[in-house]
Amino acid sequence: MGAVSIALDAMGGDHGPSVVVPAALDALKAYPNLKLVLVGDKAEIQNELSKFNHTKTPRERLQIQEAKEMVEMDEPPAMALRKKRDSSMRVAIDLVKSGECGACVSAGNTGALMAIARFVLKTLPGIDRPAIVYSLPSLKGHVHVLDLGANVDCTAEHLFQFALMGSILATEVDNLPNPSVGLLNVGREAIKGSEPVKRAAELLTDMPDKINYIGFVEGDDIYKGTANVIVCDGFVGNVALKTSEGLIKMIVHMAKEEFKKHWYGKLAALAAAPVLKNLVKRLDPNRHNGASFLGLRGVVIKSHGNASIKAFSHAIQVAMIEAEKNIPDKIRLKIAERFGIVNHEV
Repeated sequence: MGAVSIALDAMGGDHGPSVVVPAALDALKAYPNLKLVLVGDKAEIQNELSKFNHTKTPRERLQIQEAKEMVEMDEPPAMALRKKRDSSMRVAIDLVKSGECGACVSAGNTGALMAIARFVLKTLPGIDRPAIVYSLPSLKGHVHVLDLGANVDCTAEHLFQFALMGSILATEVDNLPNPSVGLLNVGREAIKGSEPVKRAAELLTDMPDKINYIGFVEGDDIYKGTANVIVCDGFVGNVALKTSEGLIKMIVHMAKEEFKKHWYGKLAALAAAPVLKNLVKRLDPNRHNGASFLGLRGVVIKSHGNASIKAFSHAIQVAMIEAEKNIPDKIRLKIAERFGIVNHEV
């Protein structure tokens, strides 16, 4: 596999260079074919780099691209798009547009990142709206869920497009020749659900040779591993994601409280420590950080705003995999092949 170059928004997120820089150095150590461009305030980035021994990193594998502005976490997306053309976020995405980098990773403002990425990169032919897709742990490994917040209101056609993109992503990233796709609903019966969801089910059912659609799935199916891909609108998806994250934190917190209550609880904690450690590791959000903006003519990965060094490193890994496999082009080709859409270059 050839070298992959990724642009990192060094100023984005709650921690900026203090997380992005060490995460970048860790990623470079782990992946010899990786090149990174740190985008942002050059002085701040260099100051952070000075704290680490990175002299063995070849100069061509780690570069700094100056950007004099940054997008604030609470900044309105429209303002970030119109007023901050020299922001670290915009410059990083511009590097993808120009072909200098194969992907962009940012922990910054989600709305601004989507708005700028959609404006600069544009959507793929046949795709109306990009969707945020995220990999969640399940009893059978993991499941790709989309959309997780980019599109609050979706038509049946949007949901159908999400299903197609998710299916292609699972095929390429997980090496699944025929990934199963489920449509998230309030029940499995055909009469249940909103009109867009019921209509999307009809569209998916009418194309059994194009998508392995298994029907409606419910909330608990996300973690059962019932499907490889689960599709929903951004409102439902974001609520499901945030609820899941909160539930995991609550369970871990309550387990610690119970172990501390009595002396025998503390003794049991010692005995159960290896099991609990492995369980927390499997549920650790750091191991699943990195949501893809699927449907754009380029790879854009969104990291959690408060991501740790380990978590941001994982987001870089996600970007590297999607760039290596050229996911946008795979989606473009599959759509053109399946639906006869005029072939345009990404």
